[in-house]
Amino acid sequence: MITDVPGVLVGHHERVGDGWATGTTVVLVPEGAVGAVDQRGGAPGTRETNLLEPENLVQRVNAVCLSGGSAYGLAAADGVMRWLAERNLGFPVGTQPHEVVPIVPAAVLFDLPRSDWGNRPDASFGYAACEAASGSVAQGTVGAGAGAAVGSLKGGIGTASEVVGEYTVGALAAVNAAGEAVDLTTGRAYAADHGDFGVNWPSRPADLPSRRTDLNTTIGAVAVDAALSKAEARRLAVAAQDGLARAVRPAHTMFDGDTVFALATGAHELPDASGPFGAAARPAALDALCSAAARVFARAMVHGLLAATTAGGVPAYRDVWPEAFQPG
Repeated sequence: MITDVPGVLVGHHERVGDGWATGTTVVLVPEGAVGAVDQRGGAPGTRETNLLEPENLVQRVNAVCLSGGSAYGLAAADGVMRWLAERNLGFPVGTQPHEVVPIVPAAVLFDLPRSDWGNRPDASFGYAACEAASGSVAQGTVGAGAGAAVGSLKGGIGTASEVVGEYTVGALAAVNAAGEAVDLTTGRAYAADHGDFGVNWPSRPADLPSRRTDLNTTIGAVAVDAALSKAEARRLAVAAQDGLARAVRPAHTMFDGDTVFALATGAHELPDASGPFGAAARPAALDALCSAAARVFARAMVHGLLAATTAGGVPAYRDVWPEAFQPG
């Protein structure tokens, strides 16, 4: 889970049923983290991403808000800001503890067809997601994944992590892509070789009606407990996009706004030039973290696919290939 990275918490809030299938997920870093972002595809929906450019003033963020609702869902970040401001967490702009501006970059995915028109996340969703934040991450049809779809199937929230030396790299993805995450002729996930997912991959074609997938977007975050600059953190986000491309085909289309944030909490320094590997030590260590970021993001996307349940009229993987979850 992304919360295996110390200092990272995750909260969800969603509404499913009675004309609703949407929600918000918040990745909280109460002590702050160096932030960066990488955006691909032709249809992004984002907020406060320009401040993450390496040359700009603000270095650390307090949370990342991921939401359904297309551009309307960006309002969920207002609730995240309010929750943080009530706790005096943010960029100091005055002499008093409460005089802060919480830094909350956000991205949204397109899930509007899964709800009745007008049912989309607002500031209350972001606030409630913060209230629910903890070190345990529910997966599937929750939070920003409540109304997600990936190709012909239901998408959802997935998370994964791995240890690289003394560092932990974690990822969280809201899987919602124009491309397919599964070979529909066999039922095998494209990124199945990125981990042991506890399923018996089937070998039969899907029986699925065609579904329009013209507006989508996979959004997520990758976190590490290393001390990185904003530019180095962006390399982590860039690498995580490689994991996205391994998990869906095609990826980064004109109809996707794929956006991945990176958070570096700074608990462990990267090696410097004084060691036995000289000037190559730091970039080599960063490269290892980037390779891990791609792997964990791909795994997170498969977890989101497998954990999803049918909602908003989109069938889940577990309903199309139930035999994958049977013993043996």
